[in-house]
Amino acid sequence: METEKFQYRHIGINAEDQKLMLAKIGVKSIDELIDQTIPQNIRLQGKLNLPEALSEHEYAEEMALMASKNRISASYIGMGWYDTVAPAPIIRNVFENPVWYTSYTPYQAEISQGRLEALMNFQTMVSDLTGLPLSNSSLLDESTAGAEAVTMMYALRSRDQIKNGANKVFVDQYIFPQTLAVIETRMKPQGIEVVIGSYREIALDNSYFAAVIQYPNSNGSVEDYAAFTEKAHSADCKVAVATDLMALALLTPPGDWGADIAFGSSQRFGIPMFYGGPSAGFFATKEEYKRNIPGRIIGVSKDAYGKAAYRMALQTREQHIKREKATSNICTAQALLATMAGFYAVYHGPKGLENIAKRIHSATALISDELKELGYICENEQYFDTLKVALPDGITQDMIHDMAEMRDINLRYFTTGEIGISIDETITEYKAHELLAVFAMAKGRMEVFMIDDLPEKCIIKEQFIRKSSYLQHEVYNLYHTETELMRYIKRLDRKDISLAHSMISLGSCTMKLNAASELLPLSLGGFQNIHPFAPESQTQGYTELIGELKEYLKEITGFADVSFQPNSGAAGEYAGLMTIRTYLESIGEGHRSIILIPASAHGTNPASAIQAGYETVTIACDELGNVNMEDLVSKAELHKSDLAGCMITYPSTHGIFEKEIKEMCKVVHDNGGQVYMDGANMNAQVGLTNPGFIGADVCHLNLHKTFAIPHGGGGPGEGPICVAEHLVPFLPHHPQTDGSTLNTVASAPYGSAGILPITYGYIRMMGADGLTNATKTAILNANYLAEALKDTYGIVYRGTTGRVGHELILECRNVKETSGITESDIAKRLMDYGYHAPTLSFPVHGTLMIEPTESESLAELNRFIETMNQIWEEIKEVENGVYSKEDNVLINAPHPEYEICADEWKHAYPRSKAAYPLDFVKNNKFWINVARIDNAYGDRNLISCLCDMG
Repeated sequence: METEKFQYRHIGINAEDQKLMLAKIGVKSIDELIDQTIPQNIRLQGKLNLPEALSEHEYAEEMALMASKNRISASYIGMGWYDTVAPAPIIRNVFENPVWYTSYTPYQAEISQGRLEALMNFQTMVSDLTGLPLSNSSLLDESTAGAEAVTMMYALRSRDQIKNGANKVFVDQYIFPQTLAVIETRMKPQGIEVVIGSYREIALDNSYFAAVIQYPNSNGSVEDYAAFTEKAHSADCKVAVATDLMALALLTPPGDWGADIAFGSSQRFGIPMFYGGPSAGFFATKEEYKRNIPGRIIGVSKDAYGKAAYRMALQTREQHIKREKATSNICTAQALLATMAGFYAVYHGPKGLENIAKRIHSATALISDELKELGYICENEQYFDTLKVALPDGITQDMIHDMAEMRDINLRYFTTGEIGISIDETITEYKAHELLAVFAMAKGRMEVFMIDDLPEKCIIKEQFIRKSSYLQHEVYNLYHTETELMRYIKRLDRKDISLAHSMISLGSCTMKLNAASELLPLSLGGFQNIHPFAPESQTQGYTELIGELKEYLKEITGFADVSFQPNSGAAGEYAGLMTIRTYLESIGEGHRSIILIPASAHGTNPASAIQAGYETVTIACDELGNVNMEDLVSKAELHKSDLAGCMITYPSTHGIFEKEIKEMCKVVHDNGGQVYMDGANMNAQVGLTNPGFIGADVCHLNLHKTFAIPHGGGGPGEGPICVAEHLVPFLPHHPQTDGSTLNTVASAPYGSAGILPITYGYIRMMGADGLTNATKTAILNANYLAEALKDTYGIVYRGTTGRVGHELILECRNVKETSGITESDIAKRLMDYGYHAPTLSFPVHGTLMIEPTESESLAELNRFIETMNQIWEEIKEVENGVYSKEDNVLINAPHPEYEICADEWKHAYPRSKAAYPLDFVKNNKFWINVARIDNAYGDRNLISCLCDMG
């Protein structure tokens, strides 16, 4: 008897539903619909060569076995990753809670108040600990945050520096090697020279614009950078500091000694190491740089009735709007992990954090003292948690390594012969004893270290001791019991719409089911507690998983190899372009500098191309939304001698499978360029076509879209790149795995490796048939919605046969002309029905882009259609004068609970119309916390920290 297939749990449409939908669309079978949607010349003829689908139970057993192949050792490697105690109430109520992990980026602030408050907690925590007033709501990791810091300081050069061509950044030699590697990768195409040396010796002249230092540094040493910072500022150089939030609970924060930027990782604030990620990078700076800070800032504004409300501030910097003029290409951050880190600070509070930091430092001091007694030399005079230990005569690294292996202990082994030891919050008396025994045995001494307690000790000089307070806001001082924290988290999650509530119909973002069976393995210690630089002998489970997943993605995309290093889709775009760039340089074509980008391409493409050092040229689209072939041919030939490539999104962001896609690739190749295919819409290709077969040279995959990794309120993401054979040698390398820094784009060798089990599970449980059926169903659902809404709103673009792809663009511009109602009003009104808005005014201004995904049921699709039709009737009421343009349910939406329940009601329409517009809403009402938010007010009066709210 056949085990029930996972695909029938994942895909929301059953066989009977499908018949009804196909009849509505006007086709006899789903294959007929696919034939009308996807050009025949790019259709795959065979079935994907993937393993037979596993049941959910079989997958759980396989992952338990795979996790057991990763050996959990006591890790003292450090270098940006530390074992941590992830509080169980945060793991249980946030990390494993679909309300938190399936929500979307909080562009629609009124239904994202809980998440926005949690991210504001993170920002305030970062600002307090770094001593800098402005923080964003996370970056990808520490290394990319460092690169963003240099890019920002370059953009902030003075007029004289720009005039004089100042293009050098100084980076201290004792920064983490992976951070240096990423900075070098990112600066090269920008024409920025990275100068490495000692901060004590560097002479900063007018050719420099910035400096980057680490505090404590890679050796663990706490250095006095105050004089250096003053010297740098006198040379008109800004200073960015890589730092450790836990160390800053004890050490003087960088803001107090004049730093312009502080950045790093919040991993040790309750986030498991996950073999390198995900964990939230942080970035803080001075208030005057608010227009240049990369990423997203959470701010405070007011709603229509004056109530304070959170929102994403300064949103016009987003790359989808600014395109090639964006301050960065950041699209996905690490919002879920930032939320967890913020709750860690809330749970422990200032006193708790100080106690954790003191315990870490005290244990480090004890170990230092005992090592000195044994005859070892601790080279750090001042340290927080990390020792660099020189070995006495007769003791070698190999001897220490062998003794450490016997006790399941991982240490850092410097190429210069020293040993690195980084202590974390999991240290115990027993662990300290075991660690010291390694060094004692290497010397042939067998004494037992009687450590009954870790006595409090501080070796940090007074000049480095933190004097300023932190985390004084009440949120960090109220929720220190599990009961109170659990209730606080629940209060916040009730303010957010997620997939746990209703369909999120965002076009281009693919808010599909993130199945529990795919996510459960992430809670296994064998996946959580592995350092990214652990020996290969301890990471066999990850090695097996990554190797198999690579083969699956090669099969699905039609390419020769895969790199998992980019830890977001936009980072994948950048990595793919850098792979192309390096390849062109290798064949003597490094002068090629032009990237063609159709107007229908994904929004981050232009910003990524600029970051990779290219000049962008826009290709027009015709009135049907297709790439204008005449314009493509003309511009490709015009730039033939300098053409590096073309970035194509397929199907396009207009929701169309363009029939001339193979011809587009040929035009680019014939003119010397490479074809980059943006994989944002890969969920409309899987099993039916693929980028390699179409003719592309490289694509990135958004694993948080097509391959089921949750969005997490704006991250985590993972954006592996897949390439053709000739590009394989130029894929990202990593200094800790192969010693090469070629195209290093992330802190860890495999990016956010900890979430790869989700994609692995999606593929293994769906199998070839399930993946292909998912693609077909996504296209079916989109065409069903298009058919249902075409006679009211209208569909902006269709393919040559009249079909849309996996998404559709709803026409709303005509509505504004006749009623004054805008697409934004429709988006806000959807909240009253319990729905998140579709994608607003992108890629076409004045429209809504809808992507229903394959995991939604017919009942949910029909509810959404009923909602959109009811909103259409409400628009007609305004057009016909039933309600005025100044007072109607759309212009006043959303209607918060406090307004509905108020004693006074000022509107011409009844409360019931505002709150319960359809019967189904009464049974599952999502109560909104705030009325429509005044975005302009929030930008004019930026408040990005709880301490500024009064």
